[in-house]
Amino acid sequence: MLFFDIDGTLIDDKQDLPKTTKAAIFQLIENGHEVAIATGRAPYMFEELRKELDIHTYVSFNGQYVVVKDEVVYTNPLNREALKLLTQMAEKNNHPIIYMDQYDMKANVLHHEFITEGLNSLALTLESSPDPDFHKERDIFQSMLFIQDQEEVQYEQAFKDFKFVRWHPLSVDVDPAGGSKAKGIEKVMVHLGYSLDQMYAFGDGLNDIEMLSFVPNSVAMGNAHPLTKKAAKFITKSVDEDGIFYGLKMLGLL
Repeated sequence: MLFFDIDGTLIDDKQDLPKTTKAAIFQLIENGHEVAIATGRAPYMFEELRKELDIHTYVSFNGQYVVVKDEVVYTNPLNREALKLLTQMAEKNNHPIIYMDQYDMKANVLHHEFITEGLNSLALTLESSPDPDFHKERDIFQSMLFIQDQEEVQYEQAFKDFKFVRWHPLSVDVDPAGGSKAKGIEKVMVHLGYSLDQMYAFGDGLNDIEMLSFVPNSVAMGNAHPLTKKAAKFITKSVDEDGIFYGLKMLGLL
């Protein structure tokens, strides 16, 4: 079974899916392998990609919302009271937040240049009006806190219920402490009856470190963060250099 991160792994920084990657995924499926996605994105952010690649199993929100063959098998929402206190601290610091459940995302402010720049890097926009109370009414599986480098330290010290993982120079993901793509992958593995040595994973970001450390057959992209490369067993070429295809050939899976 193979898990693929999305940004910087399946798709490049222009949000394009390389033709060799798409062909490789279909070849894996045709050869009888199970193919899944493991991403920090919310499910609605990669619905079209799932349809294009005919993928029905995924670990989203960095492991907090897990779907196997279109069935939800695991959820791990953020602590509501802690998120309320985090919001209060962020508001005092003029740090905007986006809250995400499995259906939608809402910001707590109308406009902010950090939000615009961060979401533009994912080819995303906020299509609905802000809702500062969005997190009070439902389970939130991940938040985006928009802060510059090193500003997360004050939040890390104040909120032990959360893990802060930088994904952009202007933003960090806010995940439950102890949650990770590795935890989500483990849920899939147990649900489907796979053994750990049957698992493969490809990634490039800081949020892939636990996944690549957990999965024995792990591959970091050539464009991966240096710390991510250290966590992986193998290193392939960059995403825009046919890195997925090259890595699968290297593993003997194609």
